[in-house]
Amino acid sequence: MSDSAPDTSATSALRDRWSEALLAARGGPGPDPLPYADALLARWAEPQRRYHTTAHLAQVLDRVDTLAGHAADPDLVRLAVWFHDAVYRPDRSENEERSAALAERALPEAGVPDAGTAEVARLVRLTVTHDPADGDTNGEVLCDADLAILASAPKEYAAYAAQVREEYGFVPDDAFTEGRAAVLRQLLELPRLFRTPHGAAEWEARARQNLTTELELLTH
Repeated sequence: MSDSAPDTSATSALRDRWSEALLAARGGPGPDPLPYADALLARWAEPQRRYHTTAHLAQVLDRVDTLAGHAADPDLVRLAVWFHDAVYRPDRSENEERSAALAERALPEAGVPDAGTAEVARLVRLTVTHDPADGDTNGEVLCDADLAILASAPKEYAAYAAQVREEYGFVPDDAFTEGRAAVLRQLLELPRLFRTPHGAAEWEARARQNLTTELELLTH
């Protein structure tokens, strides 16, 4: 683990959450879950991360707990959360695909049936677009949970935006501004950011306000 690893109590809580989701997903005997948790936590604590850290992992898991009643299989969604940014290099574009491939290698070894593994990998790949099909309740929960940071309080949102800039510290200011503004406009042009009833009711308006504010600060 790197120096950016969470404190022991936070690590222990995350390890417990992994174990609960894995045991529920595999529904039978298998190897000790904890080495898999520790391998993933080591990835989430890599030094190039500023936003995509164990704190983000815990926050998205919390949001899945909030939305769990909407999902067809919330434990598979939770496993997808663990893998969705397990491979993260801000200078590369294939992070989601590599993360999904990691899930396809690790989960069968950890005892998850083929169908569950395939669903987790599908969900991880869905985070490329955050555009689940209508009726894809697992996808709706994962995407809403991942995007919920957009609806945070202004101070927390500003910290998130600053952390994203730090992750792309190798990009010159003008290029970052252009790229980030394009992402913000793309999000604002979506007919809806959130697909679950809770997300639509509780997060949509605040997220759009935050995105609009960030775009204005970037471009004026």
